[in-house]
Amino acid sequence: MRDMRFGVNTWLWTSPFDSGALGLFGKIRDMGFHVVEIPVEEPGFIKPAEVRTALEVYGLEPVIIGAFGRDRDLSSDDAAVRRNGMDYIRSCLAIGEALGARVFAGPAYSAVGKARSLPDAARKAEWDRAVAGVREAGAMAADYGLMLALEPLNRFESDMVNNTEDVVRFIGEVDHPAVGIALDGFHMHIEEANIEAAIRRAGKHLMHVQVSESHRGIPGTGQFDWAGLRRGLEAVRYRGAVSIESFSPGCGTLAEAVCIWKPLAESQDKFAEQGLRFLERWASDGAKGNN
Repeated sequence: MRDMRFGVNTWLWTSPFDSGALGLFGKIRDMGFHVVEIPVEEPGFIKPAEVRTALEVYGLEPVIIGAFGRDRDLSSDDAAVRRNGMDYIRSCLAIGEALGARVFAGPAYSAVGKARSLPDAARKAEWDRAVAGVREAGAMAADYGLMLALEPLNRFESDMVNNTEDVVRFIGEVDHPAVGIALDGFHMHIEEANIEAAIRRAGKHLMHVQVSESHRGIPGTGQFDWAGLRRGLEAVRYRGAVSIESFSPGCGTLAEAVCIWKPLAESQDKFAEQGLRFLERWASDGAKGNN
């Protein structure tokens, strides 16, 4: 895995992403990253021509990350909400195409934070609406030249797709070649019994990988099974990026939504730098444990 490409999400520093965040690109590249995750919280905040120029100046590859609130829920019983979700996905895909991205990742099937106990019939109805919506979104992604990678979320953030078994079943029902899987080590640590087996289950459908730690902190400082992740990625011959995703307590509404109440590192720059150094050792020699 010595040729692994590493990325970082701009959420580590700021939210929402807009033109003001372009100043991060030089720092990100100087740290040694080759990929930047660009979250699209509000499509209108992003000026694709400016962003693409900055990406080209610093030689960074973009991955588009979706932000799915309750007004963008493809599983909703409200047709207007589903249409709004589809319009949002279309906007993200258009931005991705303009930036030269290859992957649009996120929990596109439902709203983040939608976690309830439902009767079986109601749960199936939501699942079926989500499948139909994601199938349509997959067709749009193909038209824009991107792959749509669905991310399972832990049980505290979703009641629909929590682990690799769930997402494999979901994309099997979607049955579209432009729809695959994004896995996030933070959620996997909570929901998967075996990290290596989960990666193997995703197999050829795995398009993107995000990491932090079991406590959302710097990679290598917690209890995440890095050895299992490495074995799994090697087994499926994964060729995508591995990207750090965490958050700053200064990100206001977003930090509150993901329960980041205090700093997880001496500084957000230190978080990124130390995390990348760990990942480089991990990829080259299987390093594990504290930085």
